[in-house]
Parts: sequence; C-alpha cells; structure tokens
Amino acid sequence: MTAGTIQRDELDGQLILPDEPGYDEVRQVWNAMVDNRPRMIVRCASVADVVLAVRSARELDLDIGVRCGGHSVLGLGVPNDGLMIDLTPMAAVRVDPEARRAWIQGGALLGALDMATQAHGLATTAGNVSHTGVGGLTLGGGMGWLARQYGLSCDNVQSFELVTAEGTVLRASAEENPELYWGLRGGGGNFGIVTEFEFALHATGTQALSVELDFPMDRAGDALRTWRDISARAPREATYTAVVSGGIATAGFVWVGDPDAGRQHAAQLGALGLSDAERVVEMSYVALQRREDTIEKHAIRRYWKGHYFRELPDAAIDALLLHDPAMGASLQAYGGAIGDVPEEATAFSHRETAFEYVGAARWTDSAEDDDRIASARESAVRLAPFASGAYVNVLGDEGAAGIKLAYGPEKVARLTALKDTYDPDNVFHLNQNIPPST
Repeated sequence: MTAGTIQRDELDGQLILPDEPGYDEVRQVWNAMVDNRPRMIVRCASVADVVLAVRSARELDLDIGVRCGGHSVLGLGVPNDGLMIDLTPMAAVRVDPEARRAWIQGGALLGALDMATQAHGLATTAGNVSHTGVGGLTLGGGMGWLARQYGLSCDNVQSFELVTAEGTVLRASAEENPELYWGLRGGGGNFGIVTEFEFALHATGTQALSVELDFPMDRAGDALRTWRDISARAPREATYTAVVSGGIATAGFVWVGDPDAGRQHAAQLGALGLSDAERVVEMSYVALQRREDTIEKHAIRRYWKGHYFRELPDAAIDALLLHDPAMGASLQAYGGAIGDVPEEATAFSHRETAFEYVGAARWTDSAEDDDRIASARESAVRLAPFASGAYVNVLGDEGAAGIKLAYGPEKVARLTALKDTYDPDNVFHLNQNIPPST
C-alpha cells in the first residue's frame, strides 16, 4: 500500500493515515487546544525513515512537522494536512560511563536520558518534566536544575547527527560543520531534523533537595525581595525558584548535590520572614526530574508567555504579584555556568539573564479559552517594561517579534545566513521560524 511517494515496505517504522488505527492517539500532543489532522504520519524507526519522510514530503509539497515530546505550546509538531514525522520510536539512549558520554536518539524523552545516566551517578542538564523531548528542549537551549553547575543542555552537546532539508545526513560538531554546530545550540529546529545527540555527562551523584516556603500575598512582596537578594550569592548547586498561584507565593530553591550542604544553605531563607508552611524534601535526582510530570500532564489546555530579566527590581516583583490567582507565574534563577559561556559562542542568547519568568494558564473547559489567554497576556504586558529578552522555548504566538526578542539583530542575521545555506526553501518552518533571506 502506498500514500503518495511513500511505500510502507520501504519503512523500518510505520505509516499511519487518517482512517487507520492509532492515528488519533499519535497526533495528540501536550496542549489539548491542538487538534490538527496531518494527511499522513510517519513513525520513524531509523535515520533512513527520516530521510524518506523528508524527501516524500517535499515531493508531495506537504508541510513537515516534527514530533518528539509534543510539548510545543502551539502544537507545531502536528501539521494540519501535512506530513508529521514522529520520532518517538527512535528513543534509544547509550551511555559510556568511562568516557562520560551519552548518545541519545532524536525521539528520546528526558526521563529515558535521566534513567540511563543516573544508573552510573551521571547526568547532563535536562529540563524539569520527564516527558519532554530531548530534541526540542536542547535545540532551543535547555534550562534545567543542573544548568547553573554545568551549563545549558545545548552547552553539553558534543555533536549532532541531522537530516537536512535535502534529505542528506550530516554531523555537526566543533570540528565538523562548526557554523551549523553553532546554530543548532539554541537556534531551534530550523536547520534539520536531529536524529542523534552526543552529550557530555557529569558526576552529579543521585541526590537532590527541594526547599519551599509559602507566604500569603500580604507578606509575599517582602519575602520575594529578600529571596531575590539571597539568590544572587547562592552557590551553583542551588537554583532559586518562586511560584505565585492561588493566592500563595512559594519561594525557595532546588539543590542538586549533597543534601546536607543544601540544608545548611537553607538556613539563609530564615531571612524571608515568617512563612505559613515550609517543605524541605530530600529526593533522588530522578524523582526531582519527575515531580512536575502530573502538573504538566497531557490533555490540558494551555497558554503561556515568558520574559528574561537581567535584573528583578522591586517594581517587577510588585507587577508579578498582580497576576490572576488562577494562573501560575514562576521565576527561575539563571547565572552560574550559563554565564560562563561567551555570548557569541552559541545561537542561544541572553546569557546575562538573572531570572526567567513564565506566566502559564492551564484549564480544561474550551469556553474559558479567551479569558485564560487574555489573563496570561495581561500579566506578560505588566512585566514587559522590565524584560531584557525571551527564551525561544517559551515563545508561543509572538511570531517575528518573538524571534527578535530571543536572539537580537546580530544573531538573527547569522542564523538567517545559516538558514540560507541549509534550508533556503524554508522546508522546516513549523517552529519558531527563522526564514531565509529570499
């Protein structure tokens, strides 16, 4: 049986058409607002499958969407009436504990990476939800609990294997195709489909600690201002976090390393004042990586906005506390090893960031869509005067304006030149797109 130019017997994986079993399950993604219907889905089991899918989509003049974890808030991996390349069957992780290297296929999830590396007491920087795709996270930069110690996910990639818009297979590293290597470390999915990542690993141990203090809104401002000041001098093992939701402000940090040292550091949080509740929880690193999985589960409607801040003045904290209590607003501290990497070394930008803000609305009733989206936008607008840029992985519907915020003019020009080289027809445009110059 065929579908256009794709013959099923040529695939190591699977071709699924709209009237076939499994179609609706495979096209579902993290944001329940997304209900796109691809003309066909190719579940790739090999690099050869990815090559065939790309070439076939071009012959059929179909949009290409690339799905791994499916966490794009816009559902960009599911092209309406296009060809969806589902990488999830390509999920193998291979670890060399002696060399401290891991090779991860392009469809793997963070949970698989963490399980394989933590068996040896090793890890690399990965995001905070285990069902996130390694590919999407890393190509946009990749913030996680280890970033202040070891840099972003993209800083730890030693090499990429990818399929280009022409259907050729390339490797990119510091020595091989170095300009492409630069662009893949933060430039998103604009230049090809990555089928394998080679990561450097670090001897992190297997333990972590979470410290959280809850404050009512009338004491939240003072607590968050003190939390901000303490975070500026925190050791790199600590990633300071704050969440404002449901009329409660929660401030604290996550510590990866010796929990006893983390408990000693937690004594400094006494300066935040009297809290309504305090939680100090020792856990494994794997458990830390999974603790938000239920909160960030699938089948929920979602919308978010984000900013980067070089500084967090008192007025920004006041603006943060004005957000809709039904929406979650979070801050996460950057710094440390993130800023050790020169700004020009990667496409990822804004390494001088002190805090990342995300305002995220989650709901289930479609009748609430307009109100929830408006609330997230209003909160982001209040904080915009204090912003210094944006994280490409948190961009949603900002379009070209968001790209400018994420990269700035000099890097946009360099990324555009790279796009001209590797994807002049903009085959890979279902992403936070950097269009070619012509």
